[in-house]
Amino acid sequence: MKDKFVILFVCTGNTCRSPMAEGALRALLEKERPGKFEVVSAGTASAVGFPPTMYAIEASRIWDVDITGHLSQPLSTSLVDRADLILAMTPQHLKEVLRLNKDAADKTYLLKNFPDPSPGGESVADPIGQDLERYNQTFLEIGEYLGKSLGEIVKKVDEKFDEE
Repeated sequence: MKDKFVILFVCTGNTCRSPMAEGALRALLEKERPGKFEVVSAGTASAVGFPPTMYAIEASRIWDVDITGHLSQPLSTSLVDRADLILAMTPQHLKEVLRLNKDAADKTYLLKNFPDPSPGGESVADPIGQDLERYNQTFLEIGEYLGKSLGEIVKKVDEKFDEE
């Protein structure tokens, strides 16, 4: 059996942005490449086992994305090593990935830059502590960039299976 293509999203606490991105991309890829991928997320300052925020769950639910089963986890070297593609929410998150494994540079991108490998660029702002409207805006922003880059992500998934 072929391994799945693993996509890792990275944010700070792993209770807002990265779980929303994880759920959104999972929903998109399930239509495009069912069974060929795994989407996970982690936080650079995350505790273990916390659910997404209530507003992250609600903002996702509006778009028929269910993230209620998500539990937070800290970013680790093993997650970085296992991932085929890493999408960071901010340049600082990207730096933290590369601090754990400098060899991950060729598979690590800023979400808003992908597929451009430039390490600097625009961040997805953290909605933590803000109202539902801000979470909705964040989900839409993430969804917009995932929609723009879906073709490139699918291409990377296909490349992994073509190599095997």
